[in-house]
Amino acid sequence: MFQIGSRHHCPSSGQDQSNHLFDRLEEISGMDFTAVLLKIVAMISEACRKVDKLPAALITGGIVQAAVALALAIFRPPAGIFVGHGEVPLYLYYGILVVVIIFGLVEASAGFYVSGDLHRRRTIGMTILWISVLPIVLVAGLGGFLVVLK
Repeated sequence: MFQIGSRHHCPSSGQDQSNHLFDRLEEISGMDFTAVLLKIVAMISEACRKVDKLPAALITGGIVQAAVALALAIFRPPAGIFVGHGEVPLYLYYGILVVVIIFGLVEASAGFYVSGDLHRRRTIGMTILWISVLPIVLVAGLGGFLVVLK
């Protein structure tokens, strides 16, 4: 039977490995957006130092980006400069959110891809991880704090 956070032995590597991803997702699920954002930033920083943390950072960051952008698109109408200037800013607002949702899903998929061979695919994972900072800032700037707090 599979248990979240259980330890298992990986015979090919000769090491005991913890199921870090499920531990992190369980921990993040009960937090508000500010705490989640800080946790993701900490995971990115940790992934830069330790290659074994990279898949968890990619998967968690991608899922959170996609979920918050989707929540913004559904529950929060555009405001500020996106209103009162015609239809183009409105399309820009939803276009940005769709791109962030797609990027979040691609980032999470890349986390699974990188986990297949950490040492050879580290460069790909780190590049995607650093690029993912922009969507995090976009979601936070467009009001991700307000959607998740309500």
